[in-house]
Amino acid sequence: MSIAEFIDNEVKANDVVLFMKGTPQFPQCGFSGQVVQILDHIGVGYKGLNVLESAELRNGIKEYSNWPTIPQLYVKGEFVGGCDIVREMFQAGELQQLFSEKGVVVAA
Repeated sequence: MSIAEFIDNEVKANDVVLFMKGTPQFPQCGFSGQVVQILDHIGVGYKGLNVLESAELRNGIKEYSNWPTIPQLYVKGEFVGGCDIVREMFQAGELQQLFSEKGVVVAA
C-alpha cells in the first residue's frame, strides 16, 4: 500500500482524523496541541496520526491535501484545515455546526 493509499484509507475509514505532531495524549507542537484541545472541548471522537513517526507520512499528507502545514483536520473525508482555520471555525461556532451537518456525534 502506498502512503497516498494509506492516507486516503484513514481519511475515509474514520469520521474525524487529525494528522498531527505527536499524539492526542502528548501533542509535540503547540498548533497540534491547540487543535487537540478544541476537539476534546467539543467532545468529538477522533483518530490522531503522528506524522513525526514517519517522514513518508509527514510528506505524504502535505501532498495529499496540497496543504503545507501540520496539523491537518479531516471530517468525513473532507479536508477542513490547519490550526488557524480550526480555531477560527471553533470560535465562530462553525466547527460544531460542521460536525452536526456531517452527522458526527459530539458529547454534550
